[in-house]
Amino acid sequence: MKSFADLGLAEPILRAVAAEGYTTPTPIQSAVIPVMMSGKDVLGIAQTGTGKTAAFVLPLLQRLVAVKQAGSTLMPKSCQALILAPTRELAAQILESIRGYGKFLHLSTALVVGGARAGPQIRALMPGGDILVATPGRLNDHLQSKHVRLDQTQAVVLDEADQMMDLGFMPQIRDLLARLPRQRQTLLFSATMPREIRGLADQFLNQPQEISVAPTAKPIERIEQSLVIVDAGKKPETLVALLADDAIDQAIVFVRTKHGADRVQQIVKQAGHYTVAIHADKTQGQRDRALAMFREGKIKILVATDIAARGIDVDGVSHIFNYDLPNIPEAYVHRIGRTARAGRSGHAISLCDRSEIGLALQIERLTGARLLPDAVRSARPPTRRPAGKSFGAKRAANDRVIPGGAKPASRRPTGSRGFSGGKRAA
Repeated sequence: MKSFADLGLAEPILRAVAAEGYTTPTPIQSAVIPVMMSGKDVLGIAQTGTGKTAAFVLPLLQRLVAVKQAGSTLMPKSCQALILAPTRELAAQILESIRGYGKFLHLSTALVVGGARAGPQIRALMPGGDILVATPGRLNDHLQSKHVRLDQTQAVVLDEADQMMDLGFMPQIRDLLARLPRQRQTLLFSATMPREIRGLADQFLNQPQEISVAPTAKPIERIEQSLVIVDAGKKPETLVALLADDAIDQAIVFVRTKHGADRVQQIVKQAGHYTVAIHADKTQGQRDRALAMFREGKIKILVATDIAARGIDVDGVSHIFNYDLPNIPEAYVHRIGRTARAGRSGHAISLCDRSEIGLALQIERLTGARLLPDAVRSARPPTRRPAGKSFGAKRAANDRVIPGGAKPASRRPTGSRGFSGGKRAA
């Protein structure tokens, strides 16, 4: 496909896409949009930053155009389409995309996420609407309280399904899907495809068209990855030195824990950078304001925990710094995917103390990138991931001071808004 017009989208949608500055669909958009518009279920495997959101939002809007023209009506508390996302930041960004691409369609939308007052959400859900974007936990709460119903929902999208699994949402996901009509269109998107996600697709998708635009879990090739072996106690000064690079446009520093995020934010601030931290202990308002300032370029350095890794969609991020390596190697893929967006290149630099070498080896096996110096890699056996650990499990801080050098090893691998109508719903 050479243009969005070739995909058969309605004129108001094409006008909105053009207004957003896009002319050529990405590979996943070219592959997914025609399949979705044919009514088939989709199992999509795609790296973050590939244009996946537009790949499912645009045909979903097209479907709703047809529903509107057919004069279909909804019962109160119902929705035509449901989109599930693992974090409130990602849910909010999906809603923003819907409103941008659908601004000439006058659709009604709603956002239901945790960390926001339930009262406004309940009132917004009452009349029903076109698209509901939600996190599984809060939506399940509203379902249990009978504030929303899904028996009229004709299309459901599960975005970042692997992180929803890692955060422990699988029981809620299964319950939510069981409440939907048997005759529906189901779309499941994931950057990785572990056995549990494959099983979910086998159970709830009907002969899906599997679409993969990149090898599972492989980081985007435009990201230059490097790793610095450093004493744990020297990580602060090493990070400060790295952040002094004039080539940095905007950067995100990822840490494992909430307390670690606050501590690193103070280190970066004392080095003279205007920075904020976002993590689960921050209120929704604080997180929204921080992300808004980061998108607007008012903040150069953002410090974040993994829970926010997939909710940050900012084209200007040039560098990712892993102050701590993640305990789950798949999280590394999602962290570094915050850079090299919208066709740009990016840099991902990881600080690794001696106790984290096993984690680095796991990341190498998953991604195919050789990050560790050969001498370090061969000096010890790989550390296996503990059985039963999940992305959302409590992580122990890694603060031991262990002697190590500081030589980099670089390799380049090949609240809520309610249902609203009119212009605001776009």
